[in-house]
Amino acid sequence: MSINNEVVLADAVELREEEEDRQRRGGGGRRAHPRRNRLTWRRALRRDWRLYSLLVLPLLFLLIFRYVPMAGNVIAFRRFRPGGSMFGDEWVGLRYIELFINDPTFWRAFWNTVILGSVTLLIVFPLPIILALMFNELRSRRFKRIAQSISYLPHFMSIVIVAGMVLQLTALRGSINQGIEFFGGQPIPFMQLPEWFRTIYVSSEIWQTVGWGTILYLAALTTIDPQLYEAARIDGANRWRQIWHVTLPGIRPTMIVLLILNIGTFMAVGFEKVLLLYNPLLYPTADVISTYLYRVGIISSNFSYATAIGLFEALIGLTLILTANAISKRTVGTSLW
Repeated sequence: MSINNEVVLADAVELREEEEDRQRRGGGGRRAHPRRNRLTWRRALRRDWRLYSLLVLPLLFLLIFRYVPMAGNVIAFRRFRPGGSMFGDEWVGLRYIELFINDPTFWRAFWNTVILGSVTLLIVFPLPIILALMFNELRSRRFKRIAQSISYLPHFMSIVIVAGMVLQLTALRGSINQGIEFFGGQPIPFMQLPEWFRTIYVSSEIWQTVGWGTILYLAALTTIDPQLYEAARIDGANRWRQIWHVTLPGIRPTMIVLLILNIGTFMAVGFEKVLLLYNPLLYPTADVISTYLYRVGIISSNFSYATAIGLFEALIGLTLILTANAISKRTVGTSLW
């Protein structure tokens, strides 16, 4: 017997069992039709088991590398010593939480993270939308492809290469200072002055991520019905009004979903780039939670203290993404779930 015949036979048996169960409860014969047509999860799994089998490896990956490591968060409440028990040697309760709450260095890193994350979100997030709208208005396909390729290129560069380029450009004898000297100014030690770090970091983020961020918006733009633009032109709308009343509403669901995801990772400011760019002179504005965790957890081997801070950061991220999702669902009608 073929697999399709087995599926049909199994569905018929299940329908018969449901009918008998309904009759035992005293239901009428005609009223069973809506339930008969309903697709239960067992029937769906039996029918499309090949498709569901593709989820096995991703689910195993999430289980092994995302959920099982969560058990290690218990050392935020236990004293962990290298070489001892993986889950700590003794219970200390909220001791490590009290330590970082009373630590001024942690709060400096915390507020640096909030400021840097806020500036990055406010400046970097809207730019891919603007660039995608600009690409969408280009009439020359060849020029559009060339411009898109140039804007995508920085994304494929290693963080190490990007950080090296930034350090070379901002050095005392770098290209930026050479331009300042050419116009009669004095060279500026950018990477020795804390007030310049945020500007340098956000500028490098714009250069590296904005072009790649346009991909999802350009894909969303292709789903907009061209007849909407024709109707807008008939009503006398110019290009600006077409963008405002047709294009932006068409990509609004994509914008909301990406905004919620960015808010969820609000506290996870780029660890690699900050670590490669900063130095002790820049700690007042450059030291963020992730780099602070690296110093106290990996370098100083204070794993329990670092875990307590990481747990605090994760709870903030979870609260932000749940709040943003709830607000978006109530106000806009678009959400992640």
